[in-house]
Amino acid sequence: MGGAAVALLAATRRRSTPPVASLLHRAARGLHEATAAAEEDKVRTRRRRSSSTRLLGPDISDTWDPDPRAAARQPPPRASAVDCESTATIIDGKSIAEDIRLQISEEVRQMKNAVGHVPGLAVVLVGNRKDSQSYVRFKVKGCEEVGIKSLLAELPENCTEDEVVDSVSRFNEDPSVHGVLVQLPLPQHVDEEKILNAISLDKDVDGFHPLNVGNLALRSRKPLFVSCAAKACLELLLQSGIDLMGKHVTIIGRSKVVGLPTSLLLQRHHATVSVIHAFTANPEEITRESDIVISAAGVANLVRGSWLKQGAVVIDVGTNPIEDPASDYGYRLTGDVCFEEAVTVASAITPVPGGVGPVTIAMLLANTLDSAKRVYGLSDSTP
Repeated sequence: MGGAAVALLAATRRRSTPPVASLLHRAARGLHEATAAAEEDKVRTRRRRSSSTRLLGPDISDTWDPDPRAAARQPPPRASAVDCESTATIIDGKSIAEDIRLQISEEVRQMKNAVGHVPGLAVVLVGNRKDSQSYVRFKVKGCEEVGIKSLLAELPENCTEDEVVDSVSRFNEDPSVHGVLVQLPLPQHVDEEKILNAISLDKDVDGFHPLNVGNLALRSRKPLFVSCAAKACLELLLQSGIDLMGKHVTIIGRSKVVGLPTSLLLQRHHATVSVIHAFTANPEEITRESDIVISAAGVANLVRGSWLKQGAVVIDVGTNPIEDPASDYGYRLTGDVCFEEAVTVASAITPVPGGVGPVTIAMLLANTLDSAKRVYGLSDSTP
């Protein structure tokens, strides 16, 4: 074999048998690539933080749908009067509201003598719902009784959002108006939040503005206004001498009108608060553990006597129309609590009507008065 052939064969053998270092290098590179691929797969499957929308929860309507127990919620036969087995003290909201109105009336008179002005309350009413019209009439009548000026803007059911906002804006700019409220509910085509946010913060006598609600939630701060219904619930409890500190209070319903602000207000009084809503699995068990039950679900006779522990205090915010041929109007108002049953278990209870309703209107008048006091520099007012 020639010299050239021998050299070619030797070179071929050298290429076909790589050195140990080269083999180790290739093995290390393969291991690195496999590790990198595994890390990439791990990143792809790693949990991602929840989005803000997910953390805030689903926006589901809190509707108390009928369930198989609905038939059991029918009220028992009405008695002509509370029977001898009754043990509960009836918390007289009408009497408490009357005392508050008398005080407001005197302060309005003093304001007029001091600065020549009286508080002013403006109401925006959209549509022709009978219940809304009735509530507005009560509010206007309440203003008249204490000397507060009232203004009313009535808009048709088919009005636009801009028309409602314009009405609110005019009242915002009127210096003689110290409180502005929009009667709820609004027609479905009107954005409720947009309308409520249009109300000036310093005239938000319903206490629905986000800053008022937020300041209520922060114990170190004071909101300009607190929801009238929430204040009414607390006023009824305090005026009745009910101790709140450390007590277990269950609120049925979590609306921005009653449930939410009431729960925040009660925590300022150092109560232990449970909130029941339409998705709560065991509402009866929770209420049976409670010292105080405040119901604002809007479901007639939802809370039966079996839901209450002996001696509980019951504040019934519900006002539900029930057909009653014997009534002049063809219906009567009843609460969320079956009064005939609860009155034999509770130690104190508010009736419907004549309980929370009158005090709620009195709190609206008080909020309007406090707003006017701030404007005229007469005193520092606390919601």
